[in-house]
Amino acid sequence: MFRKILIANRGEIAVRIARACREMGILSAAVFSDADRAALHVRLADEAYRAGPAPSRESYLRIDKLMEIARGAGCDALHPGYGFLAENPKLPRACAENQITFIGPSPESMERLGSKTAARQLAARVGVPMVPGTQSAVEILDDAEGVARAMGYPVLLKAVAGGGGKGMRLVGAESEMAAAWRDASSEALNSFGDARLYLEKYVERPRHIEIQIFGDAHGNLVYLGERECSVQRRHQKVIEESPSPIMTPDLQRAMGEAAVRLAREAGYTNAGTVEFLVDSERKFYFLEVNTRLQVEHPVTEMVTGLDLVKLQIRVAASEPLPFAQDDVRLSGHAVECRLYAEDPANQFFPSPGKILSRRLPSGPGIRLDDGVYDGFTVSTEYDPMLAKLIAWGENRAEAIARLRRGLEEYSATGIKTNASLLLAILRDSEFLRGDIYTRWLDERLPDFLGRSNIHETDSVAEDAAILAALLHTFGGNREVTANGSRAETESRWKRAVRFDQVDRSE
Repeated sequence: MFRKILIANRGEIAVRIARACREMGILSAAVFSDADRAALHVRLADEAYRAGPAPSRESYLRIDKLMEIARGAGCDALHPGYGFLAENPKLPRACAENQITFIGPSPESMERLGSKTAARQLAARVGVPMVPGTQSAVEILDDAEGVARAMGYPVLLKAVAGGGGKGMRLVGAESEMAAAWRDASSEALNSFGDARLYLEKYVERPRHIEIQIFGDAHGNLVYLGERECSVQRRHQKVIEESPSPIMTPDLQRAMGEAAVRLAREAGYTNAGTVEFLVDSERKFYFLEVNTRLQVEHPVTEMVTGLDLVKLQIRVAASEPLPFAQDDVRLSGHAVECRLYAEDPANQFFPSPGKILSRRLPSGPGIRLDDGVYDGFTVSTEYDPMLAKLIAWGENRAEAIARLRRGLEEYSATGIKTNASLLLAILRDSEFLRGDIYTRWLDERLPDFLGRSNIHETDSVAEDAAILAALLHTFGGNREVTANGSRAETESRWKRAVRFDQVDRSE
């Protein structure tokens, strides 16, 4: 087993990996930019090293700097998390050159599957159904317009090296193509260091369902059920769940076997996700492969009982998977939502600033994966995700009810969050019926944002926190009662105990 792992990421995923290392008795080394010097992952890791200035291209995306830190810290493995360099084959190659184990797939299988166009070519070869589109990158705007014209609008522009909705644009007409091309290529370059794009035919009202796969170096490859990720805003996942409301045993088996077939052809090891679109007739079409751990991996952990990060580490250390496909059992239902520092009522503008206080949910079936703390300053430099709130229940209704309860208990003051919007979605009758698709939230958003509680909840919570802080600072040992008078905060119970103690001593 490894002695020390470099965590080449930040935020809640870096915290998640550091905690897994601690439980396994492995030392963890964090990296941080100047903006993240006081971040939670820095505080929780055993060691921490500066990677560079705040911009990610000067810190978290610097492979040379990461290798320098890993060598200097004596790390024998590196975990990339998700995002940043997690799907860049240059990182595992650099790790190999420096005798550092990369906790993820090989660079060769990453190239076969991580490149969206290469993955489509491989899927076609092994007979996995695909959405119509180009099999390679489209180099110039004129070519993109020609392909879209021949294919018919609407189309999707997608980043060759992309994931997480970055570098993706829906183009409804040729008049929109130039602006979409410019924006998608620019975002792809900033997010992945690769501006190349390809085109895909847009499927009307599809569901987004993905299969979690896992392979080891001994030829074992399994799928761990599915996650439905159809609740999206501008191609960014908002709510994920497992199992899908529309899943049947036959469909799950067919999609799982297709995912494993594709991964086996690529010689895939470690964690990965094969994403599909599913139409109204339950026909599925290959979309792409994410050659890394997914943001929504806790959903799978909750229904399988597996720790995917620990499993990643063990597989990278050449241990075989401790189970076969027939051993995989799914239990209950899990739902996850992503909490962002953003203001839905103000066009989803990021809400940077200091978190004055938080109230965290707990209780049966609740899990919170976060990377912040009271007093932490949310930066404008990176993705504004604060946390992932996950709920498990015996069935979908119970999981949703628990997630609603968790969101009602959660608050973060000093910044705006999207908690009220998430609650509105979880209370919606169409969502409760499972009547969703990838554009559902975009189309329903004006309705959700028109509800008054979207605008009020955060401000009420912040006002309450400020009032509580003022009372704590200036109120001494007294509190304000309901009628406005002041009273001692010592309880009658405490006074009774003290009186009883005095009696006994006499």
